[in-house]
Amino acid sequence: MERAISSFHGRKNLLGFSRLNPNRSLLCYRPLVVRMAQKQNYWANIEADIQTHLQKAIPIRTPVSVFEPMHYLTFAAPRTTAPALCIAACELVGGDRTEAMAAAAAIQLMHAASYTHQHLPLTDRPRPKPTIEHKFNPNIELLTADGIMPFGFELLAESMDSGHINADRILRVIVEISQATGSRGVVDGQFRGLDLTQSDNEGSSDLGVIEYVSKKKDGELHACAAACGAILGGGSEEEIENLRKYGLYAGMIQGLLYGVGRNEKGVKEMVEKLRTSAMKELENFKYREIEAISSLVEAELISSF
Repeated sequence: MERAISSFHGRKNLLGFSRLNPNRSLLCYRPLVVRMAQKQNYWANIEADIQTHLQKAIPIRTPVSVFEPMHYLTFAAPRTTAPALCIAACELVGGDRTEAMAAAAAIQLMHAASYTHQHLPLTDRPRPKPTIEHKFNPNIELLTADGIMPFGFELLAESMDSGHINADRILRVIVEISQATGSRGVVDGQFRGLDLTQSDNEGSSDLGVIEYVSKKKDGELHACAAACGAILGGGSEEEIENLRKYGLYAGMIQGLLYGVGRNEKGVKEMVEKLRTSAMKELENFKYREIEAISSLVEAELISSF
């Protein structure tokens, strides 16, 4: 998982393995190391499957002027754990990975499009420092991101052709993604995040605004992903809502740890409370394998903050 999540955020040693006490016998840590290795493999495997699916869905083809920037911006955007969480939630409720793959890919596309929009190389407004190289001019990036978003819904619609995915579930997922990535979700968070960018330059930020932005930008995207995975996997309404809340808390943790305002006093305490809330939402799955999905909010992750 270290390798997978570090690729999401561009950070290394995220799980803090180097924190082991050298004065204690390594034998004491072997079970932990084994479990963590299993989780690493689980998340890395999901991420690889999603990337393979997207590579096949967005090859560089004619018209090259359209698909070359679409391909580049899709894979250049920083990874988010939301698509992988969609797959994990589907499998947790007993679904097959293939049932949630199109939704996971669509969520990654929405994330890439919104990231592109937020980091257009313009000079008339404050914006976070981009982590990608701008290979295309602002107009091309703007238009490409506009094209990426509906393409995500196209992938979802096409997944119904496989015959084993319920059309009503796909429609419900389309609504979920639309709400989470639209004006009431990620876009709202991006807008409010501009205030944080400005205040961060001035040396202070409002914790209430930080929490709100992390909820809208990262929390609701992860909540949507977990709910979509549970819906497509055939989970009960209770399971869907449990996983939606888990995703919300897990996503907020990601946003607080790596988003604007992450260095503010009081954020660490917020993260610890969110972790506790997230784990409570998994209590109804006590007879299932929850170690992998719960690792998104594990203490090792938070202690490295």
